[in-house]
Amino acid sequence: MHDIAERTVLLRGSMALPYDFELVKAEFQEGWNLVQSGDARWLEQKIRQYGWHFTWIAEKSMRGGVGQTSQKAIAGALKVALRGVSEHYNAAEVEHIKLTRYPWFFLASVRVYPYQIQQSANLSFPR
Repeated sequence: MHDIAERTVLLRGSMALPYDFELVKAEFQEGWNLVQSGDARWLEQKIRQYGWHFTWIAEKSMRGGVGQTSQKAIAGALKVALRGVSEHYNAAEVEHIKLTRYPWFFLASVRVYPYQIQQSANLSFPR
């Protein structure tokens, strides 16, 4: 599994991307894929080169998780945080990770912000 760090981007599995856009992804959980090609800044730059829009949404989701390793704790917290992202948004960025180590486990808090990646400049949703 790809290490999850701050600025990691996740995309919904069914989202559309510009034609000819090469992106390395790895399946994460519950319909989300981790972008392995680069971080949020890289993805935004590439999306804008195609004339598409990478819109930040100010609706954070912060959740916690535990695990026997730091990455398992982060993945657990991220899984729960992504459930808080509206289905209207097709991407999310891991904006902040707080990790605490205890003798037998790790506790992680993860904050994610949703994004909308689309060709149109208008942010609209189906009713």
